[in-house]
Amino acid sequence: MRDYQPINIETHLSRIALFNGLGADEISKIAKGARELRCDKGDMLFYRGDPCKGFHVLVFGQVKLSFSSTQGVDKVVEVVEQGQSFGEAIMFLDKPYPVSAQALSSSLLLHVSKAVILDELGRDHGFVRKMLAGMAMRMHQLMLDVEGYSLHTGKQRIIGYLMHELQESQLSEENVVLELHVNKGVIASRLNLTQEHFSRILHELSDLGLIKVEGKRILIPNVARLNKHQSE
Repeated sequence: MRDYQPINIETHLSRIALFNGLGADEISKIAKGARELRCDKGDMLFYRGDPCKGFHVLVFGQVKLSFSSTQGVDKVVEVVEQGQSFGEAIMFLDKPYPVSAQALSSSLLLHVSKAVILDELGRDHGFVRKMLAGMAMRMHQLMLDVEGYSLHTGKQRIIGYLMHELQESQLSEENVVLELHVNKGVIASRLNLTQEHFSRILHELSDLGLIKVEGKRILIPNVARLNKHQSE
């Protein structure tokens, strides 16, 4: 682990969507129960089965939430991005972590203790609503994932993923270059595909002229044509 300069936790908490609308006093109270975690790529934050004593907020970087199947295969549940939080529901359930968390890149996180959150929830009903909304959005996304795994083909899942990664302004453009921020193995697991199946579909899409793969760069000659192929 490299040496890092300490940060102003209150400043970073005030920039996170979950804490929007809280005053300086409220932020200060939460900051007293928060500590920073700096991780290099590959570092483990926690393992499946570890006790959960709070939740994490990702200030920058990427974190993979995953578990190992009975066959020893790593199954990626989610890739957490900047500004997102994770672990709130498990914290309230008083259960151990059902997944492991590993940094996919150099990352800065804040760990917020359960005690300080319970104090704030008892005082501020607006904060209660924000916590519930955040967990509801996470549940909704998980339901969409299950639907996608059950009803969509591997090709549809991959095209859907690529479309999701594009900016809205790029959806009608041509010759768009998409830079993948995680390796293909992580993406394949996230989409419930084997790496071999994932690679095979990328080759099929390349042969159709829908994409061109150059390492982590995906060139999409015509975004609308790729999106249309998702329903064919």
